[in-house]
Amino acid sequence: MRIKRNPTREVRIGSVTIGAGHPIVVQSMCATKTTNVEATVEQIDRLAAAGAGVVRLAVDNQAELRALVEIRRRTTANLSVDLQENYRLAVDVAPWVDKIRYNPGHLGHSEPERSWQDKVRTIVDAAAAGDCALRIGVNCGSIDPAKTTDRAADDQIGPMLESVSEHCELLDSLGFRRYCVSLKDSNPARVVALNRRFAAERPDVPIHLGVTEAGMPPEGILKTRRALEPLLAEGIGDTLRVSLTVPNDRKQEEIEAGRQILARVAAGEGLADDAPPADEATGLNIISCPSCSRVENERFVELAGQIREMTRYAAPWPITIAVMGCRVNGPGETDHADLGVWCGPQHVRLKRGTEPIGSFGYDEILARLKIELDRLIEART
Repeated sequence: MRIKRNPTREVRIGSVTIGAGHPIVVQSMCATKTTNVEATVEQIDRLAAAGAGVVRLAVDNQAELRALVEIRRRTTANLSVDLQENYRLAVDVAPWVDKIRYNPGHLGHSEPERSWQDKVRTIVDAAAAGDCALRIGVNCGSIDPAKTTDRAADDQIGPMLESVSEHCELLDSLGFRRYCVSLKDSNPARVVALNRRFAAERPDVPIHLGVTEAGMPPEGILKTRRALEPLLAEGIGDTLRVSLTVPNDRKQEEIEAGRQILARVAAGEGLADDAPPADEATGLNIISCPSCSRVENERFVELAGQIREMTRYAAPWPITIAVMGCRVNGPGETDHADLGVWCGPQHVRLKRGTEPIGSFGYDEILARLKIELDRLIEART
């Protein structure tokens, strides 16, 4: 049995093409530091050997840019770069990669006096000159603030759809059609709703599917299945990633999980839309971002596992704990969680919703988190 596909247009990303009935491409992102060329090339090649059609890197400064040039020289894998907050780097990275991903919610961090439209034109011009595809990557943890001003506090779907739609319209008006989009959330139900609505509004645009900050396996795989399998069964999705919190040497598990999801859907064994993931069935929901090169301290992955074990006693309680590894999605995701842990190079910030509690050492944070969790449970008893 083949997976039903929506008739999106085709978009070439190096040696692979997505959309228009081409095979669904599984992606991943390096967890090694980009400046560690040897380790990064080794991980890229290991991911490609596991079946990754595209491998993403983080490039945020000149040192990482110099490393990218050398990485490109050493691998034939299809490379994508995440611009993070520095949109101007598109001009420098485009000659060395096959796709550039930018986040509309991050465009305001640099040169706030310049319009987002002008910034996107810079990115588009760079992509066209460098023979690159683009991904408009909208993420629940970093929604464009301009889109949330007049919205209800609990409306995350509306601002995300509005943001991606206006960016698609701008790229279309510029004559640039070699792009795909992603609408990612840490909540599987919202991922399904977001992508269904976008696919209905723009059936021509290829979609990259994923649950952002899915967490640790096996829970993170189940959460991703809950979102992706119903969408894929409906023909929605041209490329995907399973974003798992795993150590560097297990990064290929993202590819293995993605291929297993595709195999299940092809066999008609995918989860139904109303099948709850493990975390929602028990109440406690731990959101943790995938291990990637943006993580500021590799102890983040170990800490996420320790938090999962320490909080098992709270399983019956409908409480969300976010464990974030860097500044990119840390603020937004921890704002939306009951308790948030945001890991820095030396210390870990602890938050109760949007309220900062304090900064603690990696050896101190578990005990303090348990105090706050117990207080939360007592308040809800």
